[in-house]
Amino acid sequence: MSGSEAGGPSRRLTSLAALLLVFLGLLCPPAWAAAAEDAQAAANKQFVQALMLVRKAEVSFDPKDEAALLREAERLIDEIVQRWPESAIAVQIVTNQYIGDFDVYEFRQKVRSLVCNEALSTACFLYRIEEMLPPLDDPITTPRWDWLSLAVAHHLKGSQDHARELIQPFVAAARRGGVQGDAGDLFVSRALALMGQTDLALQITRGIPDCSTRLYNLTDIAEVLSWRGAKEQAAQLAEEAKGYAAAHKCTWELGLVVQALLQTGREAEARTLFLNTVEQQFSRFQANRSKTQCCPAELAVAAAQVGDPNLALNILRTVQDESPWTIPAVLGRLARRGETQLTGAFLEQVQDVDLRAEILGQFVSAAIGRGDPAAAQENLRALVELSEQPSGRRPTVLAQRAVAERQSFEDERWRTSFQAALNAAEKSSAFVRRDIGAPLLAALIEIETGNPLLD
Repeated sequence: MSGSEAGGPSRRLTSLAALLLVFLGLLCPPAWAAAAEDAQAAANKQFVQALMLVRKAEVSFDPKDEAALLREAERLIDEIVQRWPESAIAVQIVTNQYIGDFDVYEFRQKVRSLVCNEALSTACFLYRIEEMLPPLDDPITTPRWDWLSLAVAHHLKGSQDHARELIQPFVAAARRGGVQGDAGDLFVSRALALMGQTDLALQITRGIPDCSTRLYNLTDIAEVLSWRGAKEQAAQLAEEAKGYAAAHKCTWELGLVVQALLQTGREAEARTLFLNTVEQQFSRFQANRSKTQCCPAELAVAAAQVGDPNLALNILRTVQDESPWTIPAVLGRLARRGETQLTGAFLEQVQDVDLRAEILGQFVSAAIGRGDPAAAQENLRALVELSEQPSGRRPTVLAQRAVAERQSFEDERWRTSFQAALNAAEKSSAFVRRDIGAPLLAALIEIETGNPLLD
């Protein structure tokens, strides 16, 4: 008997058994099908329970009860996804689809807005700022310091998961190189450094060949490390910046290197580099103004820290039109050195209300730093008066007032001023609203941490 013949009866029995199983399966649905039906039923039941809580919250007059009901509804909805991910309703929740007339995304936003039941809380301030920010492009290809600042703010306030969600698309864009412009920078390295991700920040930075971007990132990361007390690593990065500038002839960025050396305690070295740079850049410009481009704005800031005050103001005058941010930066640093007469006279020439407010804020901080409470109060009074004039009811002016009040007083009066800044921003034109997020976040971070966002 052949092998095939010997196995024939056995194979026929096996085939019959298989057919029997198929027939029984048609009569009795498999266990998995029953389980799927049970999961769907349980998910639907729990969703109805959540929806009833939402309806109950909508007719509540007590904000505490409303918040408790909505948060319990959110917990039930989140549990559906965790316990019955195979259910159709879980898929709708995860993808923010309408479920009947229930808008999942709108519900999430409403729950997030509950933080503003405490209108003067930092959480409410962050929520309101985020609502003002222009939406991100998809995919991300351009720098957005406002959204990155928001990520930093959430990280510093303990919402690390939300912070990572905000910054992750920028990190991904930086890694794939999908960034417009020659530098390929998204400010992402600086934001990562502020969030404590120093290694990743340096990894991205060291892959950027552009002088300006590379040195800005290195010196900013060094500054963040100095704030955290990591002096040795900060000094190493300052030296790396100096070496990179020398090796790649990055002369335009030497003002940044001077600042980094000063930040890490290498004053003599910083002074020597500064004097050489001034000779190469500013002195040559003065000798031949018609043919020579002047110096970078960063050299004016370095001059305010280590150079002659009159020299610093002379450099400032040559760069302030193209880089107005240098005016408060330079005047504030000079004021910390006690140069109040020169800086006060310069302030009188500044007509822009926002710049005047920022300068006065710098003067308050400088006076506190050098132990002159009378001068601090005098400048604060001037800032308050400015903010109360019709021309001064502007978001940035009110935010600067809040920063100065936080530095000057132990109480929470700054919160009312910051709330007024948000109110003014929300009432502003679309043009102002588009650009106001980053300055408001910078002010809030400085208030909460004592350190400003990076320049």
